[in-house]
Amino acid sequence: MLSNILSGCINALDGFLVSVEVDISAGMPSFSLVGLPEQEVKEAKDRVLAAIRNSGFDVPLKKITVNLAPAEVKKSGTHFDLPIALGILSASGQLSKEAQQKSAGIVFIGSLGLNGKIHACGGVLPMLICLKKAGHNLAIIPADNLNEAAYASTQAYGAVNLKQAVEYLEGKQELKPAGADALENAEDETLLGDFSEVKGQSLAKRALEIAAAGGHNVLLVGPPGTGKSMLAKRFAGILPPLTKEERLDILQIYSVCKLLGKNSKMPGRPFRDPHHTISNIALIGGGQTPKPGEVSLAHNGVLFLDEFAEFSRSSLEVLREPLETFKVTIARAKDSFTFPAKFTLIAAMNPCPCGYHGHKIKQCNCTPLQISRYKSKVSGPLLDRIDLTVNLNPVDYKDWNKKSEGETSAQIRQRVIAARQIQQERFKNSTTTANAFMSVAEIKEFCPLPQGGGEVLELAMKKLGLSARSLDKILKTARTIADLAGSKDIQKQHIIEVMQYRPFDRKGVSDI
Repeated sequence: MLSNILSGCINALDGFLVSVEVDISAGMPSFSLVGLPEQEVKEAKDRVLAAIRNSGFDVPLKKITVNLAPAEVKKSGTHFDLPIALGILSASGQLSKEAQQKSAGIVFIGSLGLNGKIHACGGVLPMLICLKKAGHNLAIIPADNLNEAAYASTQAYGAVNLKQAVEYLEGKQELKPAGADALENAEDETLLGDFSEVKGQSLAKRALEIAAAGGHNVLLVGPPGTGKSMLAKRFAGILPPLTKEERLDILQIYSVCKLLGKNSKMPGRPFRDPHHTISNIALIGGGQTPKPGEVSLAHNGVLFLDEFAEFSRSSLEVLREPLETFKVTIARAKDSFTFPAKFTLIAAMNPCPCGYHGHKIKQCNCTPLQISRYKSKVSGPLLDRIDLTVNLNPVDYKDWNKKSEGETSAQIRQRVIAARQIQQERFKNSTTTANAFMSVAEIKEFCPLPQGGGEVLELAMKKLGLSARSLDKILKTARTIADLAGSKDIQKQHIIEVMQYRPFDRKGVSDI
């Protein structure tokens, strides 16, 4: 007898429909699984048969053939366990005709334990979103993924075990539905400290405010103890709240990576701070079955790379593509996978291996060759993709001992939100979300040079050898400064302010 149960799978972040076809015929007892299954799918045989037996059903002692269609596409994940088990029960006649008819319009997703319990699995959200677009609005999923399904705005029900799913099909039991849209209840703030706790460093605070307002990348350079990490960790607290679309994009990525808990809530914009020993694949994404890396996990949020020059040269160079295109494409012989990677890079590094090159009091013990090698890890093309660079000096005792606190993150955030609202209105007819992501055509339209501004840029280009990318970034950043000031047009002083945040254009990589 033949049965057909619907399920889904994911390719990168895109879901697609999978038909789980089960045929049971006479012959020696066997279990054959076809349809380009990966190793974890092949192992479903032992899990499914044990789950069927331990749930009180009979395992048919016949030839069982399972086909995952379309057969030409690779399938990965353990979420095929539940549809395979139900397909076997249906093909062996252990489901009533009413239950078989009811199952025809339902998508089943779930990983089975040996006792029949349905465990949570990754990628449920993107699968449900894509299946809904294909016209499939009803799904049975693991109960632990139920809150996650609420973001898909589809009709999903959570099952605890295989027996409960069967009883639902037989009409003997009701299942818990997905709750109301959880986007309304999600938190907006990432609490990693407040800017008022940072003593001094007014120039760095201003640079980070500009970065938050326009989505610009920042490099902080200074000796140990100057507050580089402290500033970076408080940066997420001044970013504007996520829109529903941004939050949904983030949740899909986190769903694929199995990083969502039972509550499936995000605390705010992502803040990822990988260690400098991270591998290229972990940073950019990839693997045998390509998965998102840290740059994609930081999508619509912050990627903080502390000890920037300690990362391997190859790890830093792979950042060039996502910093330019805001996505990562991983190519394989028969397929390619694209993950979004629109993040704000906050990098922090010491001026030399010992950290005290240029310090007013402490002596640097590094040789010129050591300093040159240390800074050469950060290539010119990578620096060219960074909008703002700030040199931090040690905090004076007077600044440290001040009783009055500086501006709070909430105060700075209000200015950032106001600037972002101006940009939302500016880019309402395009997919651009902030000034840093403007195209060349948008730069020409929204960043006209002010009187005297062309002379400043021409002089800078001649004396400093600025690239066309550098000029574009200067204009994008100047546009953000103008938005913070509430100015309709870019002024000459806005361009001049940007130039003080680009010291590597004046000095070169080895003299930052």
